[in-house]
Amino acid sequence: MNTEQMRQIASTYGTPAYVFDLTELDNRTRAIRNILPPSIGLCYSIKANPFLISSMDRSIGLLEVCSPGELEICIHNCIDPAHILLSGVSKTDADIERAISYGVRLFTCESRLHVTRLEAAAARHGLTLPVLLRLTAGSQFGMDLTDLEQVIAGRDHLPHLLIEGIHYFSGTQRKKLQDQRKELLYLSEICSHLREDFGFSVEKIEYGTGLYYPYFANEDSSDTLAPIRELAPDLAALADQAHLTIEMGRFFASSCGTFLTAVQDAKTNKGQSYAILDGGIHHLNYFGGSMGMRVPRITQIPARDTDTPDAGESWMLCGSLCTTADILVRSYKTGHLEIGDILAFHDCGAYSVTEAPALFLSRDMPAVMLLSSSGPVLARPVLNSWTLNTLQETDCI
Repeated sequence: MNTEQMRQIASTYGTPAYVFDLTELDNRTRAIRNILPPSIGLCYSIKANPFLISSMDRSIGLLEVCSPGELEICIHNCIDPAHILLSGVSKTDADIERAISYGVRLFTCESRLHVTRLEAAAARHGLTLPVLLRLTAGSQFGMDLTDLEQVIAGRDHLPHLLIEGIHYFSGTQRKKLQDQRKELLYLSEICSHLREDFGFSVEKIEYGTGLYYPYFANEDSSDTLAPIRELAPDLAALADQAHLTIEMGRFFASSCGTFLTAVQDAKTNKGQSYAILDGGIHHLNYFGGSMGMRVPRITQIPARDTDTPDAGESWMLCGSLCTTADILVRSYKTGHLEIGDILAFHDCGAYSVTEAPALFLSRDMPAVMLLSSSGPVLARPVLNSWTLNTLQETDCI
């Protein structure tokens, strides 16, 4: 997306606004697909950005869903239930029933309680449900190896569940690939252990890679696909033991997002230059942003055609919330900022639209645009959040 496109979108739809470039997303997904052996499957975790699910469904074909609301998003978007993996640390009987009624037939089990609930639900519907047992990496997610072993040892007492394999994910934004390599070796050992000690063959593994994406201006972003390229041989080695699917959200989606926000006020207080933006921390969230101490990649689009002086002045970029925490960038070096200038924050295709505290101070939630080769399409208009933060009925009119 070039500067003129960003200027036109801001002029037409207003700011703040999210723009997700579907061409960039498709190109990145295709590039990742081409790096990996064809035998390795891909899965998109929709918590990274649910507005991308239709595009990712077409290009990948497997979506990880982690909540009842995310399932409803899939239903609303007519996602084929055969393309859904229902995951998530909390699954109620009602959640499972809703998923089964829609046609979902692949689930993760995060605990022995999930195993019990899924077995009972499958029995009620006369189904045999494929499941993946999530192995914990040392957090609240998944089950301990001892519990997983006991489930596998008692699998003959689960006639309505088909235990296909293992789900494993330990974290995100991990720079050191030796961590992933250790995990892949660990999963290989688990496969051997379950086969030798329990006569159980792991047919499928879903693995969350947690690969790092460089968000900030001081980071090398010349090849953001380097981590998957370097890890590909290790992934291929595990894929020789079982059908491997790698789950990613951030690594797929980050590069396709741009957040457009305009300067509403510019002032100097006690020698510090401040720009007050119409967007803030309730809209934009970069992993590891450290309270604005790190500077993401930003394009400045002047409100009028003027010669911009060389960068030198340090501006603190603040949002519109009445809290000192609303600082997007503590030191943005530029020659000049004035009211009406637009700042385009790049690489925010993952999580910003869903993870930022959007309801704080009841400010409006920004419009969302999906950009394709035919131009931008409004995916979500500006939403009033105050309606969610007030009594539904009052005596005053």
